Amino acid sequence: MITVRRSNDRGHFDHGWLDTRHTFSFADYHDPRHMGFRALRVINEDRVAPGQGFGTHGHRDMEILSYVLSGRLAHRDSMGSGSSLGPGEVQRMTAGTGVLHSEFNGSDSEPVHFLQIWILPGRQGLLPGYEQRAFPEEERRGRLRLVASPDGADGSVTIHQDARVHAGLLGGGDQVVLSLEADRHAWVQVVRGKLRVGDETLSAGDGAALSEEREVRLAGVDASEVLVFDLA
Repeated sequence: MITVRRSNDRGHFDHGWLDTRHTFSFADYHDPRHMGFRALRVINEDRVAPGQGFGTHGHRDMEILSYVLSGRLAHRDSMGSGSSLGPGEVQRMTAGTGVLHSEFNGSDSEPVHFLQIWILPGRQGLLPGYEQRAFPEEERRGRLRLVASPDGADGSVTIHQDARVHAGLLGGGDQVVLSLEADRHAWVQVVRGKLRVGDETLSAGDGAALSEEREVRLAGVDASEVLVFDLA
């Protein structure tokens, strides 16, 4: 079964410095029909104006991934981590018992466009942690590249949940298949372009939940970028 979540149906707020779209309920956007999918709790598509960002604030008991599409994202946190994240890089922060952090546009002239993703951890009270990895275009082109997993397989960042995240760049006519084990589920999030998931055509910002399926079959319609979450 494939259930589509269209881009225009997401929560949307334009704060001037921040244009944000929420796939699932978040902050002032609440829809009891869309509270997350399995352990996947948040997918926010954020565009932050030059020199602006999220000031220091706290989180706990959450796995937070950032995936930059364009521009640069500057990160600072109470663990002493400080970095700049660009396209093709994935940042994982384990909030665990509690962490303070800030995320800012690292440019004074260009906006930053990124996805903020929250995944519920397998257990509470984890030690806070931070990790950042780069996944070049050639590793994602025409395939699904593992970028996050519970065991850090294949150079992916490590998340504390039975979930795997894949990133892919597909051209028109490209086809990829991700097999799912019995009783697994998947969420497909189209980042750019247009592709087909089974018999459904999805465009940028669209998402789809897959349950009772044994594979995720993707076909590029035009140049596209996609994230696929394999979930328990």
